[in-house]
Amino acid sequence: MPGDRLDEVLDAAYACLTRYGVRRTTMDDIASAMGVSRSAVYQYVHGKDDAFRRLAGRLHERALLRARRAAGAEDAPYAERVRGVLAAKLDLARGLAGDSPHTAELLDEKARLFGDICHAFTGDLRRLLIALFTSADAGARSPAGVEPAEAADICLALVAGLESAPDGGRLLAPAADALLTGLLGTPADAAGEPGGCRPDHAADAGAGTPVRGIVRVLRPDPIDSP
Repeated sequence: MPGDRLDEVLDAAYACLTRYGVRRTTMDDIASAMGVSRSAVYQYVHGKDDAFRRLAGRLHERALLRARRAAGAEDAPYAERVRGVLAAKLDLARGLAGDSPHTAELLDEKARLFGDICHAFTGDLRRLLIALFTSADAGARSPAGVEPAEAADICLALVAGLESAPDGGRLLAPAADALLTGLLGTPADAAGEPGGCRPDHAADAGAGTPVRGIVRVLRPDPIDSP
């Protein structure tokens, strides 16, 4: 029961956030949104800052759980698992941005109240992606000459761009497929081994794939062999 009441407090805090933003919201606002006294709200949170920090934590934890489920779906192709991780991040960002101009504050890694939560979330996603690319590569370099950590950073950079694009949600699938075709060495929807990462296709997936241009932007050293 206490957990249910805490959820009610956080729901009320979110409703206030959409209207007023973090700075202008007061504990009286949260109490009013719940239909209770301010002292009742203090039974579950220490104050406004605590309420918003818990709210940010709840939202990021839910998105991270979704990403972990996608990454852990061992019967799915690697490309599908990577897309699932990226979708968890993109949907969180676009969902918050769509509710109110104020709710995007919960995604600010520089915010005093919850910047560390946002930063940790991105780090957790990066580790999930690194593990997926490491497993897909089976210890070998990808056709684009990109290490698993670099591949993860490229994928996160892609999502960061889509977060502000008007059609970002619709563009995720084709953009991720084009990117993963280069990173995984075969069309993202290819049948066969998980992720379609088959050694016999690795040699002819390199030059000409869109990922090479992206790598040049994100990494200054050339990737083409002399």
